[in-house]
Amino acid sequence: MAAYVLVSVLILIACVLLSLVVLVQNSKGGGLASNFSSSNQFMGVRKTADFLEKTTWTLAIVLLVLSLFSIFVIPRNTGVTNTTDTELRQMINQDAPAVQDFQEAPPQE
Repeated sequence: MAAYVLVSVLILIACVLLSLVVLVQNSKGGGLASNFSSSNQFMGVRKTADFLEKTTWTLAIVLLVLSLFSIFVIPRNTGVTNTTDTELRQMINQDAPAVQDFQEAPPQE
């Protein structure tokens, strides 16, 4: 159960980060990279756009892998019997009338 919660939290964090990275980008070449065009920064305009694109792809792959991994850590109730189902079946079997043998209909005139 703890592994499932951990994977679920990691999926949630990856989703939030991916949303933020996608919102920072601009499809027309603007976004965060356009803010650095007027000044000389550590990373240039092109490197910022490349970084955002690589981050987007990385987070998307991480989200896919975590989603697939979550299949293996989903808690399952193996070995636990469903007592409600068996109790209902017993009650139905006790209350059901015995099946009568088939009798032929009287001949019609």
